[in-house]
Amino acid sequence: MILGNLVRLRALAPSDAESLWRWNNDPDVMRWLDAYYDQHLEGVRKRLEERGPNTYGDTLYGIEVRDDETLIGLVRLRDAEPETGCAELDIYLGEKNRWGRGYATDALRTMCRYGFDTMRLHKISLTVVTENHAAHHIYLKVGFVEEGRLRQVFHRDGRWYDQYVMGMLNGELR
Repeated sequence: MILGNLVRLRALAPSDAESLWRWNNDPDVMRWLDAYYDQHLEGVRKRLEERGPNTYGDTLYGIEVRDDETLIGLVRLRDAEPETGCAELDIYLGEKNRWGRGYATDALRTMCRYGFDTMRLHKISLTVVTENHAAHHIYLKVGFVEEGRLRQVFHRDGRWYDQYVMGMLNGELR
């Protein structure tokens, strides 16, 4: 378990399947995420049951509200390589009533701190759809910088969107 100011990051369990299934079938939650496809609850539960322990290359945590232990989202460092010290970050909050209250910012800072301090990463990268203004704002606030722009790589609602490529080096976390 990894503690932030507002959140605690913890390993996922099969009992979390219902929350993940509900979030993954909510168009508002999945609006700017790549993995938008229908899933059955049993399929989500089976994936959680079969998922091995976290590894250096793939670290996935549930985001809980520290005060009441409510699971509200996921955060992940993936494709980490000790040879390069680089990893990719994914994050989302599934509980819409927790949006805009600082939980995503705290979870992001907490996971980046874990990546830099514990995993000894040199760089954490991510991509974000240019129209996802809320996420983009949070990434900038905690220290990510825009490193480039991928043109028309995200498709939603019959339209193509660009994505920012963003990165943060060890020592840049705010």
